[in-house]
Order: sequence, then structure tokens, then C-alpha cells
Amino acid sequence: MTEDKVPAGSHQGGLPYALAAYGIWGFVPLFFKLLSSVPPVEVLAQRIIWSLPLCFLIMFFRRQIGEYLTALKDWRTLRLLLASALLIAVNWLVYIYSIFTDHVLAASLGYYLNPLVNVMLGMVFLGERLSRLQLAAVVIAGIGVAILLAGALDTLWISLTLAFSFGIYGLIRKVVPVGSLPGLAIETTVLFVPSLAIAAFYLWAGDGRGFGSDGSISALLMAGGIVTAVPLLLFATAARRMSYAALGFVQFLAPTVQFLLSLFVFHEPLKPAQLACFILIWASIAVFSFDMWRKMRAERMMPAA
Repeated sequence: MTEDKVPAGSHQGGLPYALAAYGIWGFVPLFFKLLSSVPPVEVLAQRIIWSLPLCFLIMFFRRQIGEYLTALKDWRTLRLLLASALLIAVNWLVYIYSIFTDHVLAASLGYYLNPLVNVMLGMVFLGERLSRLQLAAVVIAGIGVAILLAGALDTLWISLTLAFSFGIYGLIRKVVPVGSLPGLAIETTVLFVPSLAIAAFYLWAGDGRGFGSDGSISALLMAGGIVTAVPLLLFATAARRMSYAALGFVQFLAPTVQFLLSLFVFHEPLKPAQLACFILIWASIAVFSFDMWRKMRAERMMPAA
């Protein structure tokens, strides 16, 4: 059984790890704001470069090197992870860009939409059936996105790119028989050489903004590997200790923190169309969460019956 397979109803002790993972992901815009003078592509390249050795270190202590090597030898697995690597690179790049250009609100909306996108992708590609409440949640969210088309089209692409790139990424990782950490290590291995080339170009260009230009900037770029790997490790631990249904409730912590940061720390303007969309998305999430809670309650009562 890989690290991501969770026995139904197994949720003991996982909540602190889930809160820590999504808490870090929520506050991570504060970290990337410190690097706003660096080109987003270079930040992405450095993030990938410094993630890989940390992944290997953690895999060594968790005895997962064998799983990593086995997956590398499987062409079907490697092909799928190549696709997931490209998707997560796009997701990371757009997310970094959204922070650097003061569009954290749009990023927050994208991650609010993500679980609803997951539901739709599951219906289309995995043959999963939507309950009436899930269908209602998707329709409400769709109305919210339609409002953005009318009043905030300039940032809608950020929200939709983040939601769908991470949603399709999750769909691929769902069917790939490899754990979170070995999978991330393979994805960063695939992206390592292009990232090294990009980092070398910026180092050669010497524009005085990126790696090597300043000790603190270089240290922050190296720390990007920790920011990438640590919350993922916490998430993987939480996923082993609690059901995905329970984990689904916690995932809204990150975009909520990002939403609050955008308003009260970064002072981004909240357009009327954005406010209307957020209200509808929150209503959609409330319906979606109620449906999840109802299913969890039914599953707990079944063994007792």
C-alpha cells in the first residue's frame, strides 16, 4: 500500500499535520513576496532545483528510494508523471506570477474552485456520479465564474489556470501508483535539467536580481525547496492518518488565508464582480461541505448499524 492509500475512516492524529500543511500553503504568499524582484521563471527554476535534494533526503529517511527507482523504470508511470510535472510547473509559475503582480485574490479564488473542478473531472474521466448537492454546488460556482466573465475578465485566467492545472494534476496523480513524495521527486527530476538551464541563463545574464546577486536573495531561493517539500510531507502524513473526506474540509484553510492576506496585508482592491463571485463560491462550498459531512456521517453510522 502506497503512502497515499488511506483506510476508510482512518483519521486519528492527522488533523495537526493537515492544518500545518494547508496553513503553510496559505501563508506562502508572504514568502514569495520577498522574492518579487526576481523574474518568476527563475524563482520557479530555483524552487525545482532545491526541492530535489530535499526530496531525496526525506525519501532516504523514509526508505522510499526503492519506490522512486521502481517508478522510474515503469514507462507508463513515467509518462504520466511527465504530464503531471508539466502541469505542476504551470501551476507554480502562474501562482508565483499572481503573487508578484498583486493578484493573490485571483489565486485564492482558483484554489477555492479546485475541489469543485475535481468533482467535475471525476465525473468526466472517472465515471463518478454527482449527487444532487454536488451538482448544485457546481452550478452555483459556475454562476460565480460567469459573473467574473462580465466584471473581472483580466484576472479570471489566473483563477481558472490554477484550478484546472492543479485539478488535472491531481487526477493524474490519483491514477499513478506512486506515493506523493516519490512522485514529486520524479516530477522534479524530469524538470531538473530545464530548470538548471534556466538558472544558468539568469546567472550568466547577471541582471543583479536573482541567484548570486545578493546573499539574502540566494538564501531565500534555496529555501524555496523547503517551502515546496515540507508542506507536501505534512500533507502526505495527514493523508495517511485521516480520510480524504475529512481532509477536504481542511483544504479550504489555504485559500481563506490567502483571501485575508490579499485584503488586509497586500491591500488588493476587491471588485464588485469578484465579491459577488466569492459569495457564490462560498455558498457553493457550503453546499459541497454539507454533502461531504453527510456522507462521512453515513459512513460512520454504517459499521455501528
